[in-house]
Amino acid sequence: MSAAVKIARGLRGPRHAGHTLAVDDLGALSLPVGDDGVVIGDDAEGRPQLVGFHRSSPYDILLIGGLWTAQVLALRAAGTGARVAVETGRAQAWTLLAQAAGAGLECVTLHDVGRVPPMGATVGSPVVVVRDCGMRPPRGRVVSSPWQSVMTLLPYLSPVAPRLMRDATLVGVQRISPQEAEQTGRILGLSRTETEALPTLADGVTLWVAGRERHWVMTSPTDAETGLLGVARRMD
Repeated sequence: MSAAVKIARGLRGPRHAGHTLAVDDLGALSLPVGDDGVVIGDDAEGRPQLVGFHRSSPYDILLIGGLWTAQVLALRAAGTGARVAVETGRAQAWTLLAQAAGAGLECVTLHDVGRVPPMGATVGSPVVVVRDCGMRPPRGRVVSSPWQSVMTLLPYLSPVAPRLMRDATLVGVQRISPQEAEQTGRILGLSRTETEALPTLADGVTLWVAGRERHWVMTSPTDAETGLLGVARRMD
């Protein structure tokens, strides 16, 4: 072996002092768990809130709210590299989004109700299925599985809502009527204050519930999202 090779193998990069952090500052340090979180908005303190749609176990989300919020989440999920399959009876409401997402790539595809094909989700090619099938969505042919999450949109409570709420891992609730709030509060175990707040929520605000966790989140669109979808709204 030549001397030049021996010298090259011994080269080291620039020497730097180690990065240090005072013990009292550790509380301000936070690192995301995984890199596949979708930013769904900010909490009351302005901190970004993320949902990890891409998981190694089945993951079901129920959103009782408006089409606008569902479309923002679908667009952001596509932005993380997921393939988004939209099962809908109103394809015209999703066509512009599907065309705009992915810069021409088919990362958002539209399917008639009950016509979503097997998507072949993998860790390297995760899938989010959005079910926009009205007040009484039929049981889907494509269900949640490893690396394939399913988000169901309900515009309001319906006879199938209690079952969907109990089966979902994560439930988002936007502005609903006082009567619907009472029923939702009983099913999700909300406090009286949380229940009474639901009929008063502003457009773009969602209460996200996962077990005993509750997060009030404001979803604010980016300029690009506003240009494509308009401003936040509860009613479609």
